[in-house]
Amino acid sequence: MVKLAGAAVAASLVLMSLAARADGREELIACQAVIDQAARSPENSGAAGSPQDDAKLQRCRQIVRDWTLRDSRMSVDEQGRALR
Repeated sequence: MVKLAGAAVAASLVLMSLAARADGREELIACQAVIDQAARSPENSGAAGSPQDDAKLQRCRQIVRDWTLRDSRMSVDEQGRALR
């Protein structure tokens, strides 16, 4: 359990540093990883996490939501090809 908590802290630090340098899609990918990790983490099922983790998770969910809405309004992909 302690190793798992240590690994989670280390992963959080790495993802926060990536998010600090990331822009655009890199931030989206980092946030998707945070959300996936939170969903798989057995310690978070039913138990409240730390306020910092909760805030980070909420921020990442908002970023994914924003990207989903943005992508739904796009008529072309990143290479300029028509989506519809």
